[in-house]
Amino acid sequence: MRLLLTACATTALVATGPLTATAADQGPQGHDKMVGGELLTAKPTVVADGAAPPAVQASAYVVADLDTGQVLAAKAPHARLRPASTLKTLTALVLLPRLKKTDPVIGTTADAGIIGSKVGVYPGLHYTVDLLFRGMFLASGNDAVHALCSHDEGGIPATVQRMNAKANDLGALDTTVTDPTGLDADGQYSSAYDLALFAQAGLARQDFAMYASTKYTNFPNAGNKGTYQVANQNKLLFGYDGALGVKTGYTTLARNTFVGAARRDGHTLVVTMMNAPHGITQDASNLLTWTFANYGKLKPVGTLVKPAAAPPPKTQTEGKNQDKPTARKAGEPPARTALGPGQAVTSLALRVPAWAYAGPPVLLLGLFLRRPRALRRRRH
Repeated sequence: MRLLLTACATTALVATGPLTATAADQGPQGHDKMVGGELLTAKPTVVADGAAPPAVQASAYVVADLDTGQVLAAKAPHARLRPASTLKTLTALVLLPRLKKTDPVIGTTADAGIIGSKVGVYPGLHYTVDLLFRGMFLASGNDAVHALCSHDEGGIPATVQRMNAKANDLGALDTTVTDPTGLDADGQYSSAYDLALFAQAGLARQDFAMYASTKYTNFPNAGNKGTYQVANQNKLLFGYDGALGVKTGYTTLARNTFVGAARRDGHTLVVTMMNAPHGITQDASNLLTWTFANYGKLKPVGTLVKPAAAPPPKTQTEGKNQDKPTARKAGEPPARTALGPGQAVTSLALRVPAWAYAGPPVLLLGLFLRRPRALRRRRH
């Protein structure tokens, strides 16, 4: 009986595992070797050669030279963690080539009602794509992201598909996208290594680099009654010599995430950090300063992989009438992406409440511990 009860309890614990697992110890799935080099593991160890980097509080980080692609220091670079709004770097990589900056966009109630950080998109107010990108980069506005995705063909479902495809093209195999804003969503992960790939691809674009380094912009008030100033949340821009900005992020589950870059002495460096409790700007500054100071001593511990060859993306106008996704009608639920057999099982397991797994062992426990009727009559 004890063996049976133990087996049932073990089954319950195994079943509840996916509900609490963070996947922080998982590297690129389906690959024998770590992308970018065998030294770049998902283990929580610091890898550097030539000098000892300063201690930082983030669970994972990468410092890399964006010009050479050399990774100069890393800590759990392939750990799959929640990216928060640093995922917007990938969102921008998908949307920037597709949308015309001067296009008008009218705010909707769906834009204004989105949860999380907002820049202030109001229903009925007129914006340009350019201004919405500024709201997305500087204020990390989820409402701006929603408006931009909705303006593109296929809306949010199509943007998510394009983001996953773009991540794959860049070699960012730790990344799975389910929400383009970066909010904590089931199955949404990235890594410090992948964020470095997004930064490298982004800063190679003039428009991305411009938005990432913009310190201030003005956004219209409701009713077009003047404007208000929006400041970039990446504080590296305001106090670090040579800073190029890029993107910050924060959610309750992801904690602080960060992508920052700086250019000094002919070198352009990026630092990415994930799952940091606090002090992320100072830690990023310390890592960048250490790398610049020791650049001549450091030996590469890995590389940022080169993107796969792909045809140039079509603009929204060029792509019209070509594989156009079906537009979502007002009030219609979002389209669902088809899941493979393994994904479907995982998705189902994640939707079953934890207490349900404990039900069978408890019932069996009551069955085996019930006293025989003869014993109960004997005690009366």
